[in-house]
Amino acid sequence: MQIFEGNITHSALDYLKSNLKEDICFKEANNLLFNSFGIVDFFETEEELKNLIIAISESQNIVSEPDRTEYGDFQTNLNLANNVAKILANKSSLPQIIIEPTCGKGNFILASLQQFQNAEKIYGIEIYKPYVWECKFNIIDFYLQNSKENKPVISIIHSSVFDYNFKQLAKENRDKEILIIGNPPWVTNSQLGSLNSSNLPKKRNFKNHNGLDAITGKGNFDIAEFITINLIETFQKMKGQIALLVKNSVIKNIVYEQENNKFGISEIERYYIDCKKEFNVSVEASLFTCKLNTEPEFECEELNLYNSKNTDRTKARSKRRFEERKRFGWIKRKFVSNIDAYFSNQQIDGVCPFEWRQGIKHDCSSIMELDKVNGHFVNGLKDEIKLENDLVYGLLKSSDLKNTVISESRKFTIVTQKKVGQETNYIKYDYPKTYEYLTEHQEVFNGRKSSIYNNKPPFSIFGVGDYSFKPYKVAISGLYKTFHFTLVLPQNEKPLMLDDTCYLLGFDNLEFAVYTFLLLNSETNVQFLQSITFSDAKRTFTKDVLMRIDLLKLAENIENSVLQTGLNEINETYNFNLTLNLWEDFIEEMQPIKSGQMQLF
Repeated sequence: MQIFEGNITHSALDYLKSNLKEDICFKEANNLLFNSFGIVDFFETEEELKNLIIAISESQNIVSEPDRTEYGDFQTNLNLANNVAKILANKSSLPQIIIEPTCGKGNFILASLQQFQNAEKIYGIEIYKPYVWECKFNIIDFYLQNSKENKPVISIIHSSVFDYNFKQLAKENRDKEILIIGNPPWVTNSQLGSLNSSNLPKKRNFKNHNGLDAITGKGNFDIAEFITINLIETFQKMKGQIALLVKNSVIKNIVYEQENNKFGISEIERYYIDCKKEFNVSVEASLFTCKLNTEPEFECEELNLYNSKNTDRTKARSKRRFEERKRFGWIKRKFVSNIDAYFSNQQIDGVCPFEWRQGIKHDCSSIMELDKVNGHFVNGLKDEIKLENDLVYGLLKSSDLKNTVISESRKFTIVTQKKVGQETNYIKYDYPKTYEYLTEHQEVFNGRKSSIYNNKPPFSIFGVGDYSFKPYKVAISGLYKTFHFTLVLPQNEKPLMLDDTCYLLGFDNLEFAVYTFLLLNSETNVQFLQSITFSDAKRTFTKDVLMRIDLLKLAENIENSVLQTGLNEINETYNFNLTLNLWEDFIEEMQPIKSGQMQLF
């Protein structure tokens, strides 16, 4: 049954019917509900009281609950909320003040009422009014079933989490032990913006991204991350804990930013949760917990919410001290995904002597990416087109980089520039067929949304430079989670291009490319990359990650016999006739670049 679009149990409804008569006044009604259930200002206005009395006196039609998942609204079931509260209670948490910043239907509040008998005050903040009512109804039902439980003063506040004054709340309770618990929205600011939601923080560059990063996507952030960081910042000097269900990427970002923020938090933990089971969604999320008012710590231990061995943190952590632990975070100013595994190969963590580059970006695949059918080019619109061959190159995408060596492509692309920003007028005079084709689809180019194309020459592309035209490349997909590098060779004496989901190093010399290929696929490098990459990242490999591979140090740690074995396999499989005769030249090539005296690209 529903009242004001909020579900209500029969017991709560019967209580309200019996006690809220038509002649009861506003103040009397609020006093009654406060004395009975601890809820402060159950009714904000007299009109709310009158409307509720009318609603409970009429038979209610069951209405379907609106789907709010597009707002990142995944309501926590009571069983999960209880499990979270038990973990905190087993850590000897004795909060006097409990805050749920986005309380929804109130299951974390109900779990807290059961687990934390020292609680004096509970604050629940919620923007969606039907949930405010349902939360209050659920609290009534809880105490009707558990009349002997402790009754703290409970405030369920109808407000946006971004408008609520948490600083004042911290000031009023500065001497109390606090617990911040809940499940903030699993959505980004751009997603809410596209839904015209008003529940957004005031625009500010809270991560201090530079202009280009903000333009190209780093300015987009997770709402839960914004909320969590603001809560940590506000309450870090108070005794207590934070426990929030958030996406794994949020926890990783918080630990990553801890190097700069140095918030007074420690005992940072991430408890795995089965989101398919708990929320019926395929999202990588966990329970994030940390202790407040401590010396800053810079690592996070990974645990399992469903493992009973991990519920008593004091005993478990002492026992795990001598066992293998899974931790990620900062070690000697290096951010790693597996601290213990990292120690074995940390010597190659440095700066790559060659610059990793991203492949070509055009945001116009239906026009720029082509298939070849019966000797003719066919675009993504299924149109057969005629072009000069000079600007058409073979194209490799992430899904193509499964093979060890590639010299043929299934796709082709038009490369309009040799460097970013180059004028494209030359196409009109040198390649009239290509120019005619491109201008026929000018509106598609004009429709590209990214601002990087603003005020650029017609048909502009990005991720292009001298490196794009190197005949030999070593490449890896940024999207796939396989630690495998591919050797890319020319196709019909033309270099193969890669799209912007791929990363590459380019070489004029085949031997140098093969040496690099062997080093990158070595067990040492694979283990190193496994210790610094995150499997749940949107891109397992990024330029920042790849630039950490010090190829020179890696070369110093690989025995010649291992290289020779790898070289023999390449020669035998692909009919090469390569030797290690140029190995010393390769090492020499890296040394001056490493010291800044020259550049390969």
